[in-house]
Amino acid sequence: MVSRTSEPSRSAAGPPPQTLREYALIADGERGALVGPHGDIAWMCMPRWDSDAVFATLIGGPGHYALTPVGRYVWGGYYENGTLVWRSRWTTGTGVVECREALALPADPHRAVLLRRLLAVDGEARVTVDLAPAAGFGADRARLPHRDDDGTWSARTGPLRWRWSGVPEARPARYGHRGGLAATLTLEPGEQRDLVLELSEHALPERPDADALWSATQAAWAAEVPALAHTLAPEDARHAYTVLRGLTSASGGMVAAATTSLPERAEAGRNYDYRYVWIRDQCYAGQAAAAAGGHPLLDDAVRFISARLHEDGPRLAPAYTVAGGPVPEPSQLALPGYPGGGSRIGNRVRTQFQLDGFGEALLLFAAAHRHGRLDTDGWQAVDIAADAIARRRSDADAGIWELDAQHWTHSKLICAAGLRAVAHIAPSASKAAAWASLADVVLAETTANGVHPSGRWQRSASDPSLDAALLLPPLRGAVAADDPRTTATLRAYTEELTRDHYAYRFRHDQRPLDEAEGAFLFCGYVMAMAEHQQGNQAEAVRWFERNRSACGPPGLFAEEYDISQRQLRGNLPQAFVHAIMLESAVRLAAPPEHTP
Repeated sequence: MVSRTSEPSRSAAGPPPQTLREYALIADGERGALVGPHGDIAWMCMPRWDSDAVFATLIGGPGHYALTPVGRYVWGGYYENGTLVWRSRWTTGTGVVECREALALPADPHRAVLLRRLLAVDGEARVTVDLAPAAGFGADRARLPHRDDDGTWSARTGPLRWRWSGVPEARPARYGHRGGLAATLTLEPGEQRDLVLELSEHALPERPDADALWSATQAAWAAEVPALAHTLAPEDARHAYTVLRGLTSASGGMVAAATTSLPERAEAGRNYDYRYVWIRDQCYAGQAAAAAGGHPLLDDAVRFISARLHEDGPRLAPAYTVAGGPVPEPSQLALPGYPGGGSRIGNRVRTQFQLDGFGEALLLFAAAHRHGRLDTDGWQAVDIAADAIARRRSDADAGIWELDAQHWTHSKLICAAGLRAVAHIAPSASKAAAWASLADVVLAETTANGVHPSGRWQRSASDPSLDAALLLPPLRGAVAADDPRTTATLRAYTEELTRDHYAYRFRHDQRPLDEAEGAFLFCGYVMAMAEHQQGNQAEAVRWFERNRSACGPPGLFAEEYDISQRQLRGNLPQAFVHAIMLESAVRLAAPPEHTP
């Protein structure tokens, strides 16, 4: 191998941000990183999902780690099936070069190991390598790195220690501050090189072997991800499961997304931090895993939700950190943000009450019981959630879309669905009767105030309009598929809130739907299941396939999709979209049922 050292003057900002559809996710459950088309690690928080970022060029921070071909190139890439091992692939003027990327498994909550294996697939490969860790969203620049006798570099940035092996010929780069390293590498045809970056809260252990790390990571993914051959789209369903697995911590908590502040709509001021565990989203993922037969994800969801109910009971918060703590209040970072957005951490959700979380928890527990996976703690959590519905069903809540507190029809119907589900599996006749009776009461109260004069469901007692969330209760068993309110709601929603087989949540105002916000991919998959439940299989598949295409080459979904520009909007990847996609892939492959 011939290696050449480079000491150019480089930009502290790293490669510029790209369209969201071009980013891939690598993750180990405790944290994740976004890999861009120029080989840049554009986003990574350390040590946990909701920690400060150490690489933050995605939102204008200075920390970056880029591995980029020299000269002109065309980008591509793919995931190794059933893993979050990403292969960046570039066709250059002299051949083809790949970089195999992963966060090593099994994961350590205090130490991340970022693996990058360069391979000259065809012809000579020349790449530049830039490393400039900057903890605290860039506030804590790396100290001057030290090179050991074996060619390994090490230093600190803020509270983190880091060690980098595989580039002994790197030299300090002129970024306008200390702490960066750079080199230009040349690999002969067929040659490979391993770059291993460790980031840790504590003292680093003995330097690891790259081959051993890769083998352990492959084995861990193979043990975690089922084949899912029985689904409508097996490879994509498996990929959705893999993404959910990668977003799930050892605590059992699954973050809603890996990122913060990516705008849902450019210049609309809607920038949120989704690096936390939403109760509702985790229940969706657990129910999808139950439908697919993915017991590890199901068990994690049950464990995390049960623990929160045991701790907080009727005061259950809508979201928590992966450690089960409170979500911090929102604050602004002194960074420019992703173009069209801002830079915000924390979330105001901690001050909200969301009634439907109790109903979703009951649906999750019922699904776990059907698989023989509900233990004593889980049954106690069933009691807690059912009691919370009895005590708080008359309270106004923020609803599924986290809006102003109202008596949202969806929230109450989901609670009725959850109560019916656990009544069917109750451990005693008395509990079965009590839960079924409470479900009847909730349904009767909601019917009295939540039915539109046309016979369909309406958003709330005070809002007669339509909402995509109203399609969910029949899928969960709150009312029958052939109930006139079910069919009337589906017909009206299809006519008023969909376009070209993309779906919108609700009408904000008199503007065209796509001017108010992007299409919600979650809602598109709900439409697929609703049509399937009605026996309209061709239409169901059309909805499924249309929304399945709304991703980039890495196959990741954001929350919204701009159908005019064919672009993803919002934080990435959005867990509940992958969850509902997985569930629809399972359900559309089976005959329709009128009960879940």
